[in-house]
Amino acid sequence: MDDSKVVGGKVKKPGKRGRKPAKIDLKAKLERSRQSARECRARKKLRYQYLEELVSSRERAICALREELEMYKQWCMAMDQGKIPSEIKALLTGEEQGKAQHNSTKLAKTGKTEANSSNPLNEELSPCRAINLVRHNRFRSSNPAT
Repeated sequence: MDDSKVVGGKVKKPGKRGRKPAKIDLKAKLERSRQSARECRARKKLRYQYLEELVSSRERAICALREELEMYKQWCMAMDQGKIPSEIKALLTGEEQGKAQHNSTKLAKTGKTEANSSNPLNEELSPCRAINLVRHNRFRSSNPAT
């Protein structure tokens, strides 16, 4: 008796299922394995270098933000004592000069005099307003398109 079975019109003989092992040269297989390991180590090394650069850039950004926060704290303490830091004055005068030029063109169009308009430098400057002005100017200077 024959152990073969007929399935779907084909005769199948009993035995191992799946692919037959190919006769591969053992040296070639070992060399491919070594090459794959070298490539894996190179990718891992690149990944770690990228992550280290990312961490160092984030650390630098954190340090810069801490310095900026400390500067703002000092400005707030100075303004709480009734003093306006020179950096804020410089920013305000630069911003007010730009506004004055803008207002003078508006006033010339409407026919009003500049004496009728209010001067923001005469108003008391709140610490939050001063800090917002500084942040706004820093943002504009770092993004020249706006």
